[in-house]
Amino acid sequence: MSVLHIDGIAKTFGDTTALHEISLRVTDGEFVTLLGPSGCGKTTLMRIIAGITQPDRGAIRIDGRDIQTLPPERRNIGLVFQSYALFPHMTVAANVGFGLKMRGIPSADADRRVTDALDLVDLGPLAGRYPRALSGGQQQRVALARAVVIEPDILLFDEPLSNLDAKLRDQLRDDLKVLQRRLGITAIYVTHDQAEAMALADRILVMKDGRIVEEGAPVALYRHPRTRFSAEFLGQTNVLPVYLAAGQVMLPWEQKIAVIGSTTGGHVSLRPEDVAMEVDPDGLGEVQSVTFLGASVECRVAVHGVEVRVRATGSAVGIPAVGTRVSLSARVTPHPLADVIVHDSEAITG
Repeated sequence: MSVLHIDGIAKTFGDTTALHEISLRVTDGEFVTLLGPSGCGKTTLMRIIAGITQPDRGAIRIDGRDIQTLPPERRNIGLVFQSYALFPHMTVAANVGFGLKMRGIPSADADRRVTDALDLVDLGPLAGRYPRALSGGQQQRVALARAVVIEPDILLFDEPLSNLDAKLRDQLRDDLKVLQRRLGITAIYVTHDQAEAMALADRILVMKDGRIVEEGAPVALYRHPRTRFSAEFLGQTNVLPVYLAAGQVMLPWEQKIAVIGSTTGGHVSLRPEDVAMEVDPDGLGEVQSVTFLGASVECRVAVHGVEVRVRATGSAVGIPAVGTRVSLSARVTPHPLADVIVHDSEAITG
């Protein structure tokens, strides 16, 4: 069942179009991530759903109820922002219960719901503390409890983990996913971090210039992106020139291989971890640089004028010297990129 229906939402700020006729369906209990660079329109869309910003046109419905004219406090939407936005003069419990107080919830019921919400985020023992006595991670948990305690139809997250250090961010990311699953709440999460999006989302919407350019499950988008923008935004990839050869494509290292879907030649996406490399005195590739990353080793290899990234993992992986001749091969079937396909049989001259 669809909880959220967005139909033709558009927004312009002066001469800048922030959103171009966005339409979207989010189902009950789904975790959807809006992923894209700064200025792509993801935060504007989230603010419109919340009622903070009004669209120029379009419609928004939750469970079939038109919320377009409702103020934020009447939309029953929980908000978790990048800044914790806690009241410094209130205790943790008072911060979490503020929304219930504004809704006129009886004290006994409100106290029970606050206790339950704090227990959900493992902050029950800190109910009497003030925000200044909490760490950044604890403050973000308070903000999450405050959003959950009102029992919202939808939870909206605007880059809530970006102010935290890497280790704490990973921990809270995992906790957030578990909590959302446990409560079954529909969630929309705004981020520019592709790793965060893939770890949390059931479905990712990739945004660029006020449009949704591609959407899908994290695994599908990462392994089989349709556009060059998605391929490059969802982590490192090799965008390789290819040309047709007997119904297959020829990769820069002269490997003939079939592709997923159809192509007339142009470019394909191949992730660094999907390129195998072997030391070979007669190989067509030459190692240009080597970077040791702890869990993996990344090499940049030049072959027929094309730079190819290769990544290998594990403690047994060798570290070749710069200048080593190597042979390359694709471990998987590459995926054509529809938005950059060109008819270029001269892309490779070897």
